[in-house]
Parts: sequence; structure tokens; C-alpha cells
Amino acid sequence: MAMSLTMLEPFQRELLAATPAWARWLAQDADGSWWCYEHEPNLACINWYENEVGHSLRIRKDSPNPRWRETLFAVPVV
Repeated sequence: MAMSLTMLEPFQRELLAATPAWARWLAQDADGSWWCYEHEPNLACINWYENEVGHSLRIRKDSPNPRWRETLFAVPVV
């Protein structure tokens, strides 16, 4: 099922406002940094990382999040 903009939390909509057009994924690292990715990122010990294809960009820094592994979401297609 595709996610629509209305299904997003307010903070997710804020993140999308700072996301470049090429971004297809968003995720937060353990240190609180939010990144956007062109391709689905890989999970590492304390962060997500680009799989050596496409672009990635840090778009925001929040407080560290102990549940950061649960933050990966696809950018909705509008």
C-alpha cells in the first residue's frame, strides 16, 4: 500500500519540505541526524548509509533517538 501525505506525522511532513526532489527515502541516525536518500539505505551499527549508488543529504539534526532503527520511511509518491 502506498503511503499518502495525509498518513504522515506532522514531523514527517516537515522533513519532506526540506527534501530534494530526487530523494525517495528518509531515516534518522542514532545521533539524531535526519538524512534523505535516493535509494533505500542500508542499516549499520549507529546509522543508515547509502549503498554506493545515488545521493544522500543530511537535512536536519534532532535529539539522539534510541529508536532510530524504526525511522526509515519511503517518500510518498504524489
